[in-house]
This record gives sequence, structure tokens and C-alpha cells, in this order.
Amino acid sequence: MKWWLDDRRGVILIFHQANAILYQQVATKSIKTHFSKLLMGTVVEAANKGASGSILQKRNPTIVFVLGGPGSGKGTQCANIVQHYGYTHLSAGDLLRAEIKSGSENGTMIQNMIKEGKIVPSEVTIKLLQRAMEESGKDKFLIDGFPRNEENRAAFEKVTGMEPSFVLFFDCPEEEMERRLLSRNQGREDDNIETIRKRFKVFLESSLPVISYYDAKGKVRKIDAARSVEEVFATVKAIFEPKNEKVNHYVRIMSKLYRLIEHLAPLDSCWNLEVKLHSE
Repeated sequence: MKWWLDDRRGVILIFHQANAILYQQVATKSIKTHFSKLLMGTVVEAANKGASGSILQKRNPTIVFVLGGPGSGKGTQCANIVQHYGYTHLSAGDLLRAEIKSGSENGTMIQNMIKEGKIVPSEVTIKLLQRAMEESGKDKFLIDGFPRNEENRAAFEKVTGMEPSFVLFFDCPEEEMERRLLSRNQGREDDNIETIRKRFKVFLESSLPVISYYDAKGKVRKIDAARSVEEVFATVKAIFEPKNEKVNHYVRIMSKLYRLIEHLAPLDSCWNLEVKLHSE
């Protein structure tokens, strides 16, 4: 079986070759028929339907979630990635602050919610991210510090209809992050031992489940962030080099196809199908 995916147009063309698909342990004839129809027709139909989605979806951007605890150095590394690989760096926090500063109706609503101690709805933050990506005219994005929790993650996928190509996780021991934060020359209002440890706790409880979710899907690129800036970036470069970008692109496309098939014919315990793909 050959798979051609023109992801700019959202089109999937599937062609069969002799002995390309081997069915094993298929429970019923109806399921087998269903899967054949899915391959030959429904996937193409669904992909074409997806082609009429948002401007951002049609652009098929490369989206990288950048996660790491406070003081892990992800901000510094994002700047290096932007400089060397042409990514656009987006921070959810910066976008919220900019919206408030704009004095717009939306910004006023966000400001009032923060003053009242309320959590800004995920959809609001995601719409700001989505707008920033669309208005940039670019197609490669680093989304810094988002999603912060599982609810953010699920909302992002639901609202945008997209998943990240991969997640860049800067893993750093708490002791090292604490040392870095306390030694910052410029300082921050919340850079004291008590608030720092609270931030660590929030990160562990909220963000790690997101990392675990994407790790189960093979999308996490874990970086040892306890080293020097130069050593960390050497590892980052290996991930963003063209050869690895091709691998990331392939994983992104196959992940989309998997989600499409899973949506149309959910895999469950009633059947087990193994498909062997052959190419010349």
C-alpha cells in the first residue's frame, strides 16, 4: 500500500497494491468491510472536509509546545531557536498582557477576571494564540508555557483542531531551578523561596500530566536542562536540524491520520488489525 499525503491541501490518496494489506484476527466480516471502506473512501472524504477548515489549519503549521518548570531556561532556549531556525515565539502570558494593555473589550474582561482572582477561560487564551498565529503569516511556532494543564490541552485541540508536532520539555531538578531563580540579577516579585516552591508544586501537579499524555504518543523531546546554556542548546539543535525536522514532519502527518482513523473507526477490544505497509 502506498500513502501519499499532501498535507497542504489536506488530501490523502490511498492506492492498493497486491498483498499490501494483511488482515489478522479481524472479528467480523462487517468490521473488515468497514475498514476497507474507511481506507478507500471515508478517509479521503474526511480529509477533504478538513481542507475547508480555518486559515491556520490550511497552512498546516508546525506547532511546538515548550514546557518546563520555572527557571528551567526554556525562555533562553526559545530565543536561540527563533534566531537559528526561524520559529515564531508565542507566550500565552505575553498575549494576555498585551490584550489587557490594548484596552479592548476582551482585554478589559481578562483584566477584570484576573483582579477578581478568577481563572481566564482556556478558550480565551487559545483564541489569542490562534489569532497571533494567523496574523503572523508564518508556519512554525513555539508556544511557550502552554498548555499549563490537561484542560488547556484538551481545549486547544478542540478549538484549533490541531495538535503539536512535538513537545519540547526542559527537565531540570528543583534545586537547580531554585538556585537560578534566586540568583536572578533583575529579580521578579515572586522570586522568593516560598513563592518559588509554590510554583514548582503547581507545575508538577498541572503540567506533568500534559507531558505524560504526549509522551504516551511519542511526542515528547526531553532535554536535560540542568547543564549550561550552550550544552542545552547543542541538544536542542539536534532536534531541530533538517534531518530530524523531516522525522517530526512524518510523525505529525501519521499522527493526524491515526486520529482520523480512530475517530471514524475507534479501536477497541473487539478486534485487532495489523496493517503492513509496503513501498517500492
